Amino acid sequence: MSSNRDAEYTEYVAARLSSLRRLAVVLCDDWQRADDLVQATLTKLYVHWGRVRAASHADAYARAVLVREFIHERRSNWAKRVSLSDKMPDSPAATADHDAALDLRTAVAALPARQRATLVLRFYCDLNVDQSAEILGCSPGTVKSQTARALDAVRRALEPAADGPGRQPVTRVAHHTGEGAPGHG
Repeated sequence: MSSNRDAEYTEYVAARLSSLRRLAVVLCDDWQRADDLVQATLTKLYVHWGRVRAASHADAYARAVLVREFIHERRSNWAKRVSLSDKMPDSPAATADHDAALDLRTAVAALPARQRATLVLRFYCDLNVDQSAEILGCSPGTVKSQTARALDAVRRALEPAADGPGRQPVTRVAHHTGEGAPGHG
């Protein structure tokens, strides 16, 4: 590797690391897994830096690599075999309605990987259907249907369930006690 190429890569990573990490934590709902995901992404970016540098939009290329790594990880046996518990929680970010934010995070975390990735790309990254389809390597119609299914599943998970006459409605989603909520920035 030439020192100029390494310097370009290092400068790019220094400028984008926090945004890649925030995107990863929204996908994973776990700060440690997000860091592992970002590390795998940065390794691929380094190996293919010539392509990244030549891409018309390096940030879109990096996002695509990160989302594909997330989906690949969720499909692999590692994600099914490894289950970490008893983690120390990160400090949560302040939210207007903490319970609602936890319910939403839990509902999104329960989605299949592609549906979660679709929602993150569409609503967190604010990408349109075509941009999301390009990153996910699928058709715009698939993005639309995955978005609709994911939103429907989240709505169903967040609806109050009747718990008998005269009783308070109970939300179907269990409260999550884990890592802090990712912030936008």
